[in-house]
Amino acid sequence: MSEAVTARRYPALVVVLVAVAALALGALGGLVAGTSIRTPQVAEEGSVEAGFSRDMQAHHAQAVELAVLVRDRSTDEEVRTVALDMLLTQQNQIGQMASWLRTWGLPAAGVAPPMAWMSEGGHGHGEDADAGFAAMPGWVSREDMARLADADGDVADRIFLELMIAHHEGGVEMARDAAERARVEQVTALANGIVVTQEQETAMLRSMLEARGGPVDPAG
Repeated sequence: MSEAVTARRYPALVVVLVAVAALALGALGGLVAGTSIRTPQVAEEGSVEAGFSRDMQAHHAQAVELAVLVRDRSTDEEVRTVALDMLLTQQNQIGQMASWLRTWGLPAAGVAPPMAWMSEGGHGHGEDADAGFAAMPGWVSREDMARLADADGDVADRIFLELMIAHHEGGVEMARDAAERARVEQVTALANGIVVTQEQETAMLRSMLEARGGPVDPAG
């Protein structure tokens, strides 16, 4: 049966078919448009996203170092378990942020100094914090890293907990700033996740430190 005959005999059917075709094309167009919207966003050099991804990698790497140090020196299974969880979580996040930089076509290291991306800069932990990273909130000084490296047992546990509390507080400050100002969705999602997780962990670390006698007197 020809299209002309079909149109004459079944005019209502033709109208329905045309309407269905129009709806299908509209849905396809929406799908294509939605796909384009979901295309991974790209961050530029000098952006909050690039600065956060680089600096939080360095911040996380120091947390991993702290966790490794205490696991080698502690006999407290709760402390060792917490340290291992932090180590694995932050190593995974380091990998995510390194992957973003590659996806964006940006080098692992930027030309701007650490924390240049943050709205109010940062503050290191101790006057002899590593050059360049001293601006990072919660950054642990070489002196305090050495204190942990030289300790063992309960003393190592308490030093680790004290340092990690300050380190987490700094990480939350960095992540909150990125969550508020970044525009790339996966960056804001990770930053918000870090804020929630590390605030919860900080409360737990405080409780653990109090249960073990509180901070260690550096002079003692």
